[in-house]
Amino acid sequence: MGAGIAQAAAHNGFQVILCDVNTKATDNGRAIIQKSLARIAKKAHPESSSDQEALISSVFENISTTTDPAEAVTSADLVVEAIVENLKIKRDLFALLDRNAREKCIFASNTSSLSIREIAESCSKERRSSPQMKLVEVIKTPETSDETIESLLDVCNRLKKSPVNCNDTPGFIVNRLLVPYMFEAMKMVERGDATPADIDTAMKLGAGYPMGPLELADFVGLDTCNHILSGWREKVENGEENALTLEMVAESKTLTELVEAGKLGRKSGEGFFKY
Repeated sequence: MGAGIAQAAAHNGFQVILCDVNTKATDNGRAIIQKSLARIAKKAHPESSSDQEALISSVFENISTTTDPAEAVTSADLVVEAIVENLKIKRDLFALLDRNAREKCIFASNTSSLSIREIAESCSKERRSSPQMKLVEVIKTPETSDETIESLLDVCNRLKKSPVNCNDTPGFIVNRLLVPYMFEAMKMVERGDATPADIDTAMKLGAGYPMGPLELADFVGLDTCNHILSGWREKVENGEENALTLEMVAESKTLTELVEAGKLGRKSGEGFFKY
């Protein structure tokens, strides 16, 4: 996800610093961008290899890499975090970034389910915070200034994206609707109502979806799905969230077993389906 965000920004003229945990990870990010740009360049200039190379080079001229997050944010105007979906790890990272970034640098998170306000608690009160997702969903907390929102909307528009606004509610818009849909499909499998293949076929042909809920869960990553479900369930059990119910966030035995077996979906080669 981070490589895709970096590519989109660099392709639209932004100077980007791609930061990851080690050089192997940053090299992998560059390789992902290279492969994606090669497809774009071939489509844009099918008859000219020199024009293809020029397009790819022009994007990479806007991208530098580092493994030092403190160095990466020293002169940044906008930080987009896209690390593991774990609240403590995100908080620790943002606390480090907060100590090293300029006061007016805007922090954004690519989280799919965690509370933006809770992530931002690790930052100073002066820090303006709002998330930006690939969709793009722009989420406003009570502490987020209108200036920050306008700045993010401007970035989204310059990236040729279509931003939507939402308050800091679990899952925001898309995942608030999509995640319960995927979990209900898992419950149907557990009850023996239908097979994964039949559930997905029904939703693709009957509802016009490009992929069924279980293929989608495999695509997202079953470990990520499990993180989301566990996080929501913890909030409900602790009385921190009234918009969700225990029934909605009940543990999925099938999901837990697949994750424990290392069957995480497409990235591991097997989940509800084999790839």
